[in-house]
Amino acid sequence: MNRLQVKTPDKRDYEIVLDKGFNGLTAEIERLELKGRKALVVSDTIVAPLYLDKLTEVLNASDIKVENIILPAGEESKNQDNAMKIQNLLIDGNYKRTDIMIALGGGVIGDISGYVSSVYHRGLIFIQIPTTLLSMVDSSVGGKNGVDYNGIKNVLGTFYNPALVYMNLEVLQTLDERQFFNGFAEAMKSAIIKDAIYYEWQIENMYEICDKDLDTLEELVLRSITIKKNVVEKDFYDTKGERALLNLGHTVGHAIESEKMGVLLHGECVALGTVAAAYISYKKQMLSLEEYLEIRDMFVPFNLPITVDTIDLDNVIGKIAKDKKQDNLGLAFVLLKKIGKAVVDRTVTKDEIMASLKELEYTDDYE
Repeated sequence: MNRLQVKTPDKRDYEIVLDKGFNGLTAEIERLELKGRKALVVSDTIVAPLYLDKLTEVLNASDIKVENIILPAGEESKNQDNAMKIQNLLIDGNYKRTDIMIALGGGVIGDISGYVSSVYHRGLIFIQIPTTLLSMVDSSVGGKNGVDYNGIKNVLGTFYNPALVYMNLEVLQTLDERQFFNGFAEAMKSAIIKDAIYYEWQIENMYEICDKDLDTLEELVLRSITIKKNVVEKDFYDTKGERALLNLGHTVGHAIESEKMGVLLHGECVALGTVAAAYISYKKQMLSLEEYLEIRDMFVPFNLPITVDTIDLDNVIGKIAKDKKQDNLGLAFVLLKKIGKAVVDRTVTKDEIMASLKELEYTDDYE
């Protein structure tokens, strides 16, 4: 078992626990003095049949009365209507702010659960139990919560930290290949922005990662969340520029994801967005051609796309213009000086973004 403590601005520090099973959650419930409370578990139609019964058993052993709501799996569920369904259950069940909301699932479940937790009675006790690699290395850490609206990802949201993030690494071995590599995109992103040595480790351990070796996965998750923890502790509210570095690949990636909703997964779009950012960095003479090509091509062994077809480039550009990273100073675009060194750049033009999108367009003679 590994554990990390995350420092928060409001002094409500919390721990991230990496375990190999659910039974260790009992000790965490006791440590947080939550025995005897009521808990609403939010899950989805894929995760609930696999893990809800076991989680309920562990919680019942701590004298916690468990109710649940199961949402349809997929990004489409992260909306205001489902947020209201969860809120209505809390209100009808007379939940107190000392009761618990538990997110059992991937990033969609974690985001919508955290969002509701933050507004119900101005703050319900919130526990994250991420069940995908994507949610472990990214969305469960850092306190960002939200829902989509009118096709725009996370345009409504809050900053609200959990009381605990509990990661059962064994669940990663049940992920299908596409979902697994979807999460790996964020792990590679964290290495590219902050840690060239970790990036080399990923390459050296490529086969073990692809085989889902449990000890290798533990190190992968631990190193990824350590990077994110260190960034978030410096810039929790995303106002100092440090946390913006975590958005490498997300400006173009989110726009493509909105355009290809239901077709491409988040990590796949982050991979595409990272290729676009690396291309712009190359064109701005920040990266060499060789560095750009290495970043682009290293996504391929991990089954992540580096090209995309049938997207409306003007629509994607329009979505980027509405990106929440846009402020009075312009669009904060994350570029690369080298592997392990990301920077925020506000000089990226529409023409440069369009050129990067054209670089992503699939052609039969693509090399």
